[in-house]
Amino acid sequence: MPHLHIEEFKTIELPVSQDNVSFGFIATNNTNENEKLISVKVDEDEFFLLAKSDESRNLLKTDKLTRPASIYNVHKALMTYAKLADLNIIASNVLEGAKNVHLEEVTALKSINYFASNFPTDKEVRIEVGFGSGRHLLHQAANNPDILFIGIEIHRPSIEQVLKQVSIQNLNNLLVLDYDARLFMELVPSNIVGKIYVHFPVPWDKKPHRRVISTSFIEESRRVLKVNGTLELRTDSENYYAYSYETFIAFNKTILHINKNKEIAVSSKYEDRWKKMEKNIYDVTMINEEESDNLLIEGDFSFSPYNFTDEKLLALHGVTKKWESGFIHFERVYKTDDGVMLRISMGSFDRPEHLYVVLNKKSFSYYPSLPLKSKSNLLAHKYLNEVLNG
Repeated sequence: MPHLHIEEFKTIELPVSQDNVSFGFIATNNTNENEKLISVKVDEDEFFLLAKSDESRNLLKTDKLTRPASIYNVHKALMTYAKLADLNIIASNVLEGAKNVHLEEVTALKSINYFASNFPTDKEVRIEVGFGSGRHLLHQAANNPDILFIGIEIHRPSIEQVLKQVSIQNLNNLLVLDYDARLFMELVPSNIVGKIYVHFPVPWDKKPHRRVISTSFIEESRRVLKVNGTLELRTDSENYYAYSYETFIAFNKTILHINKNKEIAVSSKYEDRWKKMEKNIYDVTMINEEESDNLLIEGDFSFSPYNFTDEKLLALHGVTKKWESGFIHFERVYKTDDGVMLRISMGSFDRPEHLYVVLNKKSFSYYPSLPLKSKSNLLAHKYLNEVLNG
């Protein structure tokens, strides 16, 4: 992760802008004054820088929760703040310089709001979850120019690697998203997807609740897939294969194709390595045979006027509110110059969303953007409003 090891963190007068980088406000962790968040905007990316100090060192880096896909924008924000605050940098893995020419040209990287506001529906869609090096995704896009491919990945270097290839190969049918695929599926319109690829997902043997394949993911896949569309899992993990098979077969009605050591047109570098190690590769393909009802989600994320004092908001640290299908957990509470900021996780138990809520006398808002408009998040927002109103 990009970071600066600094002698001492210093605050600056805010708001301030320099070199197309804007800093808005600072929030201080109410239970740990050595942790501060600095809001920043670079181009269209809004996120936090995180200043954290302990007995051994002082670091300035990006907040993991809001970190944008553009590593270049992260580097620019870090160096701009360091210059404005006149920080003494002891060590750094931050690169300075111009953005790669291919990343300047490419427009394939999209935010979740792009899909939430106007999901492209004019052609068949195929989705790859966790594309890694991008070999398979790029091969499919290059060989199927009339199909729109959406690649979802949270590993920033992999994202930039694929974006460079999109520019080099001049691909105009591939979009890239840095987001949780489980949440993304909730906003995809029904019956428009031809294939969903889940190739070599992280097994999560010790944390199975984090696996992509789950009952809810399969349900959403069945909804978004066309008739005869497929959800294709490919894995080298026998445990993941066995777990996934049991999850698929638990449905009252399903069609599955099982393959072992099946050859495909293009393989990842990891698959090549596993084949050399003579590891078995398993494929589970679910075929959808039913048309689904159209997606209908009603509601919004507006806040009601709240009557909480700052003291009561600060006391929410560590509090959890649960209901039958979801929860809100107040992970941390921060103080700002004119109010309070909450870091919360909310939504369904198996795919919660993590975000910030800024509360002051003038406004109440999510930062840096609204939650995904899903049924579980809208219900969670309703409960959040109730909590804030006592």
